[in-house]
Amino acid sequence: MTEYVKTTCPYCGVGCGIEAGVDEIKHLLNIRGDKTHPANFGRLCSKGSALGDTVGLKGRLLHPEVYGQRSSWQEALDRVAESFRDTIARYGADAVAIYASGQLLTEDYYVANKLMKGFIGSANIDTNSRLCMSSSVSGHKRAFGADTVPGCYEDFELAEMIVLVGSNAAWCHPVIFQRIRAAKTANPQLKIVVIDPRRTGSCDIADLHLPIAGGSDAMLFNGLLQYLQQRHAVDQRYIEAHTEGFAAALNAAAASSQSIEQVAEACRLPAADVRTFYRWFAGHHKVMSLYSQGVNQSSSGTDKVNSIINCHLATGRIGKPGMGPFSLTGQPNAMGGREVGGLANQLAAHMDFSNPADIDRVARFWRSPTIAGKPGLSAVELFDAIYDGKVKAVWIMGTNPVVSLPNADKVRQALRQCPFVVVSDCIADTDTTKLAHVLLPAQGWSEKDGTVTNSERRISRQRTLFAPAGDAKPDWWIITQVARRLGFGQAFPYQGPVEIFREHAALSGFENDSQHGLRDFDISAFANISAPEYDDLQPTQWPVNQANPYGRARMFDDSRFFNAAGKAQFVAITPRPPSNAPNKDYPLVLNTGRLRDQWHTMTRTGLAARLNQHKPEVFVDVHPLDAARHGLLPDSLALLESAWGSMLARVQVTSDQQPGSLFVPMHWSEQFASRGRMGALVNPAIDPVSRQPESKHTPVRISSYQAAWHGFVLSRRELAFNDVEYWAKSKGESFYRYELAGNTLPPSWPDWARARLGGSGQIPDWQEYHDSGLGHYRAARIIDNRLESVLVISPHHNLPERNWLASLFDKDFLEQSDRKALLTGMPPQGVPDCGNIVCVCFNVGEKTIRSAIQEQGLKTVRDIGNCLKAGTNCGSCLPEIKALL
Repeated sequence: MTEYVKTTCPYCGVGCGIEAGVDEIKHLLNIRGDKTHPANFGRLCSKGSALGDTVGLKGRLLHPEVYGQRSSWQEALDRVAESFRDTIARYGADAVAIYASGQLLTEDYYVANKLMKGFIGSANIDTNSRLCMSSSVSGHKRAFGADTVPGCYEDFELAEMIVLVGSNAAWCHPVIFQRIRAAKTANPQLKIVVIDPRRTGSCDIADLHLPIAGGSDAMLFNGLLQYLQQRHAVDQRYIEAHTEGFAAALNAAAASSQSIEQVAEACRLPAADVRTFYRWFAGHHKVMSLYSQGVNQSSSGTDKVNSIINCHLATGRIGKPGMGPFSLTGQPNAMGGREVGGLANQLAAHMDFSNPADIDRVARFWRSPTIAGKPGLSAVELFDAIYDGKVKAVWIMGTNPVVSLPNADKVRQALRQCPFVVVSDCIADTDTTKLAHVLLPAQGWSEKDGTVTNSERRISRQRTLFAPAGDAKPDWWIITQVARRLGFGQAFPYQGPVEIFREHAALSGFENDSQHGLRDFDISAFANISAPEYDDLQPTQWPVNQANPYGRARMFDDSRFFNAAGKAQFVAITPRPPSNAPNKDYPLVLNTGRLRDQWHTMTRTGLAARLNQHKPEVFVDVHPLDAARHGLLPDSLALLESAWGSMLARVQVTSDQQPGSLFVPMHWSEQFASRGRMGALVNPAIDPVSRQPESKHTPVRISSYQAAWHGFVLSRRELAFNDVEYWAKSKGESFYRYELAGNTLPPSWPDWARARLGGSGQIPDWQEYHDSGLGHYRAARIIDNRLESVLVISPHHNLPERNWLASLFDKDFLEQSDRKALLTGMPPQGVPDCGNIVCVCFNVGEKTIRSAIQEQGLKTVRDIGNCLKAGTNCGSCLPEIKALL
């Protein structure tokens, strides 16, 4: 009988519970949602559902490597410790750094932070969480005196109005979005407002979409604050009793947003829509404002966060059921990283460098003689310092900054010239591991054991499902071993994650009282947790202490805040435009973000064939007016350029974009496309408070990429096209797909095909069509009447659809009709072609849905779900299904 283990999804900050059926012999998982987990009650998105497809050992980093050679753990760890020790001795503690990840477990994060800040004595430890939520952290701290998320997921069902600000939750937090959709279905009076420059899948349930001008959020919410005051919709009693700074915030709002018409003009919105939004916000008591990267990833992201919080404080709508500002966190343990001080400007347990008593308190608890006394370098600044030669040794843990950071070409060059680069990862080949002097094999999800914290402050367990692959070790173990070699063994005695968790919990409660000052983060009830209790730990919202032994759903329900006065602080906001404005050389604005079925740089999701079907290639969304203006055809290739770099992408023409604005996804690396790295274009401007990069607003230009030829290859075997100017690779169920384009024609297409597609050792049967005059070439390589590969070349980008050809790789024997139709790219008469995949959960294509609508008279999304199952699992494809109806 298959054993099911309860664990937590490793993707976004929703923190969904999973039950994994483990077959250790075959190294297989059967994944289903945990119906008892309060974060998801059994729901899973497409990525979570496909986790079983990502636990294979192909591509794993299985052994330590030192300068490209396999080594023992002892040799690798000795080299890391020796290099860090020598660098510190010659140049000081600030010459070394750690760049960590929201993929780390809390126990890993805690030990890394303790080593760097507490014993090496430098705060040069930052994390990729800087890229997604540090503006929210800064906004919380300014308003509440602590980085506290006030509400919980239950509030979504209790709200009368939900505002999604800079959040495409339908794709980026699908389980939360489905929860909101269900609440809207159960209560049609629930108002949904989406504030986003793009028309996204989240607009599918919206009563009002405000396609705001990029970067103008603070203007909109300043206007709302002014409107609430003018309409006597503020809670004056709450303001006077529990807040400070209202008059200054209101004056600043009035100065920038004197009228609805002025706000509408600045935000490029119809005044009537702005008025409707303001009226609804004023008229509904239970209002939730959910915000994410569209707010955070800005050079004024912290101000935007506070402009939203200001409106909730002014109305007293915080800390109570169904209301409040709510940050949707991007990563599975970005919150856990915040708890342990993973950002360079934080100390552990929500303590801060700005408070000397906190520095002293952490130093005494850790018995640290050399604790850092000031903030370290944030992510962008850290890699600038590496580039400038100030940081000479860096340890990168579980992240891929050569792809994800802005100005990514500079980041790559920084690591190329850095004297010593260590990378801990579970994947062997990434854009970042290529540049490492030492590679350390870390355990991946399904092997790790520890805790994570989700967006609603809920601590959950990630549990071990498989024995470690190869020589892979837990991150906490790797860090501890280096710490011991640096001479800090007494402070790093850990033998398992439960010991680290106990210490983490004890620190959270250390001098956390009215005498020394109350802190929000307190899980001191776990300070003496036993190993069996830790193994069985149930999902719990912090704080968990003597006052809240079973956790606490909402904060600030008592109107007590975590600053000296005990009152929330309004922040006076003067809206600022993005740092870099479009100009004559770069007239368009680039927006970036996540896709429905992919995650970060695809090191995990790229392994799951079903997740590659919906968007198999890097693309750019372009408004029809801009496409016409710049000579771009649908499905053609475009060159995007900024002052910092360039990329190539497939053109998607859509009126969901605003004129003058482009959108590209963040996921493609050089492992999946020759020139698909979004980070190469993005400007390195940062917020002066949160130090978060402005990833949503980069001036760019776009032009048609004039290739001499276009083509694609489908192949059972993985191939290499490194000498082709443009290639993009995706993994299918039984094949690999390559989209190609080149600047120069080969002397002979048949010779080129045989050189690229051959090599299996068996004698193939080649089936070919060649029209040299028109520049068309098609070939199929067949062995034992089984399709091995197919190649299509054309002088233009209009190529046959790939889906029917891809289906032939599922056959062990080609029919004669298949072979006749093979080089046409079209199925034989009577054979269905599913078209582009819409629903990846059940592998349902666009043409299948269209045929069912026409032939069976389907009228609703529910009809399609009953007939084809499409849209009945994660629901992320429902907007596209509606569009087909």
